[in-house]
Amino acid sequence: MDAPTLTTLAIAAVAVALLALALAVAAQLKLSRVRRDFAALGDDGQTDIARVAATQNHRIDRLTAELTRLREHVASAEDDVRQSLRNVAVVRYDAFGDMGGRLSFSAAIVDDLGDGIVISSIHARGESRTYAKGIVGGKSSITLTPEEQQALASATRLPDRTKDAS
Repeated sequence: MDAPTLTTLAIAAVAVALLALALAVAAQLKLSRVRRDFAALGDDGQTDIARVAATQNHRIDRLTAELTRLREHVASAEDDVRQSLRNVAVVRYDAFGDMGGRLSFSAAIVDDLGDGIVISSIHARGESRTYAKGIVGGKSSITLTPEEQQALASATRLPDRTKDAS
């Protein structure tokens, strides 16, 4: 073989070697990324991908069951909250013209369904009287005074609990 042919062959061999080296580096980088991703799945690097996938599926199943349990718990808590006596309104007034200071009051305490109680305390100079009237569905079987009706109307007006309290 003559010198120009050998030179051409040497250059081609160097080019092929450089191409092989570039491919080897690219493959090594890709392998490193795959190993890193594999390690992110929680594996020790010694188990095959099928076992890692099965482990992840088991974890997802456990999380799904836990999410279902938590949803049931939240639904129960929401039901408890709806039944709690958390809507309160108080109306103060002067029951008698000869007394000032608005010492008489009517207080309505109801849940989200309008079930609860109205308590009224009437103060006079020589005595005080207190009355309690049951409320079911926002109504009472006993006639309510205007002040009791006002307190009940205020308590059963549900505030918009979805707005931000800012």
